[in-house]
Amino acid sequence: MASTAITRIGTLITNNPSLGHGPLGQLHDAAVVIDGDRIAWIGTTSETPTTDSHHDAAGRAVIPGFVDSHSHLLFAGDRTEEFTARMSGRPYTAGGIRSTVTATRRASDQQLDANLAAHLTEMRRQGTTTVETKSGYGLTTEDEARALRVARAHTPETTYLGAHITAPEYAEDPDAYVALVTGPMLDACAPYARWIDVFCERGAFGADAARTILAAGRARGLAPRVHANQLGPGPGVQLAVEAGAVSADHCTHLTDADVTALADGDTVATLLPGCEFSTRAPYPDARRLITAGVTVALATDCNPGSSYTSSMPFCIAVAVREMGMTPEEALWSATAGGAAALARDDIGHLTPGARADLALLAAPSPVHLAYRPGVPLIEAVWQNGARVP
Repeated sequence: MASTAITRIGTLITNNPSLGHGPLGQLHDAAVVIDGDRIAWIGTTSETPTTDSHHDAAGRAVIPGFVDSHSHLLFAGDRTEEFTARMSGRPYTAGGIRSTVTATRRASDQQLDANLAAHLTEMRRQGTTTVETKSGYGLTTEDEARALRVARAHTPETTYLGAHITAPEYAEDPDAYVALVTGPMLDACAPYARWIDVFCERGAFGADAARTILAAGRARGLAPRVHANQLGPGPGVQLAVEAGAVSADHCTHLTDADVTALADGDTVATLLPGCEFSTRAPYPDARRLITAGVTVALATDCNPGSSYTSSMPFCIAVAVREMGMTPEEALWSATAGGAAALARDDIGHLTPGARADLALLAAPSPVHLAYRPGVPLIEAVWQNGARVP
């Protein structure tokens, strides 16, 4: 396997304090050696070993590839009318999901695959090298299973979200829909999923139903995650901790008890600032969580309704501007934090043995990601050790 050295890195973020300065493990005038799909060596430019090829960073920064641990990319259709209405004053509710369900059911497998591939390419160009994505816009056994089949061809981080909302056909009998989600639909979807998720929220699923759904998923080998406390206070966060969920996602409306539960447990709080930006909802208080000792991740929540952004740099800028995070904290949460939210120790950091996923910035410091919002700062990306377009 060919080896590559990237040298003269102005600021290298390793996310390993033992390798450099501060919690991000920063190194200056640094070099990285990639061998195959792994990081083989980290050090200073003057000590770089001989490699098969060489890339001169010319003083620019290198960071771990972003880990987007929450997205909804298996969809068809467009919700610009809903967005326009919302920007004109109509509040967001979970009901908008139903229009995407209709369009997704009508789409062919080829259309879903092409749409997913286009979004993944868009994400990669913005520095994202690992993406989790969910079903949840089919809400029939066949449509949920085919969504996950399509997704599994592109990423191992696939999530069964049959419990996004109650399918329209079951509006009068939600208990029957829960039985479907935990029975035949789960049977069809489990072979293609790593995770199970539930939208525990008013207008979606209450605590008892969510608990039943997560337990059924665990019995089939799927690890739990929870959409929690997005639209208002509720049981989602504490249910996530109780269920041993790796991540509670949104965490917009938290009580002191919710924060304490997260701090005392191992569940990551995944914050999705693109959603609050798009819906004009209050932003989650990241500073409150970080001060309490909670592990925080940032993700895009890329979806056609409430957060149609694929840009992790945008989410970093918003988190710093609106959520009380420092630029360093936001970068960590978008890389190592996302890895924690996926229970992965091979990504989100640049240390020997880690997967060689990294981004070269068109800037001397990663602070520019927040300092220059909206500017395309990702100059080059290596994914699994290979430079990608």
